[in-house]
Amino acid sequence: HAPDRRSVSAIGEGFRTKFEVIPAFTDELKEEVYRLRHSVYCEDLKWEPVRPSGLESDEDDAHSVHILLRHVATRENVGCVRMVLTRLQDPHYRLPFERVCDGKLDPAGMVFDSLSRDKVAEISRLAVISNYRRRQGEAKRAAPTSQILSTGAQPRFPYILVGLYVGIVVMAKLRAIETLFVLTEPRLAQHFKKVGVTEIKQIGSPVEHRGMRIPSLMPVDGIISGFCMNPVIRPIYDSIYDQISSTGYV
Repeated sequence: HAPDRRSVSAIGEGFRTKFEVIPAFTDELKEEVYRLRHSVYCEDLKWEPVRPSGLESDEDDAHSVHILLRHVATRENVGCVRMVLTRLQDPHYRLPFERVCDGKLDPAGMVFDSLSRDKVAEISRLAVISNYRRRQGEAKRAAPTSQILSTGAQPRFPYILVGLYVGIVVMAKLRAIETLFVLTEPRLAQHFKKVGVTEIKQIGSPVEHRGMRIPSLMPVDGIISGFCMNPVIRPIYDSIYDQISSTGYV
């Protein structure tokens, strides 16, 4: 069913009044990202060892672009995600998914030979704090994948997940990145399609990495076209673009 106009308006306004997307380009904001990741990846999920510093970071962070999703009313950092850029000065550097999927990527499906390495990046380290992962089955996931897109008299909407992904896609566009790679749960790949990302393409076999994960490719312009054609997502995309632009980051 197509959502009615009032539902769409409510969803767009709901995002603007509840959340803001912040590019974490200062040392202080990056530290907030690493602290949030530590609470999720190290303390909640035990995927990484607990660090005395309370900050979870790795070698890829130094050449990554990060965003925070903040709850407007409480000023609480709710989630974060990063976009890992290639190292142009190191032609042998591989993105995280390339290392994890070693030998599992489909040679016929890969398009690296036709892509400039400075135009590709990987979305990774998505994390949402535990208060927002309380539905059944979500405690052991870094993000709430069970949220269902629905509209009507009482719209329920996956603001957090959509906000993080729209935010990082906006950052990709502003950085002139043309292709994004992502290693996701199968359910999350389906979630992308529900919110208008129809051009997501599987590029290899599933791998075991903190659960089963699928390597996929997404063209940035195709993602944005999908967002803009989706009447529910468009006002959120516009809002996030305005939020990021207003920070002076670009």
